[in-house]
Amino acid sequence: MSIFLLVVAFAIVFVLSTSQFMPDIVGSHFGLAGHADSLMPRGFYIRFMLSFLLGLPLLLVVIPNLLLSSSTARINLPNRDYWLAPEQRTDTIAFLRNHNLRLGSILILFFCYVHWLVVQANRVNPPHLSSFWFIGGLVMFIVANLIWTVALFRRFRRPS
Repeated sequence: MSIFLLVVAFAIVFVLSTSQFMPDIVGSHFGLAGHADSLMPRGFYIRFMLSFLLGLPLLLVVIPNLLLSSSTARINLPNRDYWLAPEQRTDTIAFLRNHNLRLGSILILFFCYVHWLVVQANRVNPPHLSSFWFIGGLVMFIVANLIWTVALFRRFRRPS
């Protein structure tokens, strides 16, 4: 949990500090060619980015962790009868909580990366986002999610 909280703190500081270099009116949405097709005031962009960057990952972490606290939680896992048996349940829940924190951290870091691209895009006039760097970051995000998924399935593979 402490690493996740550090990632959250980093994200807040990162967005607040890097947003100060943006113009008063920010290109906030970009088309396929990288040209800004939506603008918003910098203050609104900062509030929007922080709420999106923190809101979605926190929902993905907090709600499942609260649900996992319930002894009647319906958990769908491969080989669930084994992994949720009383002698395995505590370790299983601990792993799921920690793994969920990793997913939230991956998502926050990806949103920070997208924010950085938006900051860079707004350094020129008119704003222009690099499609190359966005697609590269998106590919890395997908790879990180695939690794996360493989780790989940490997952890809960058929017991020997």
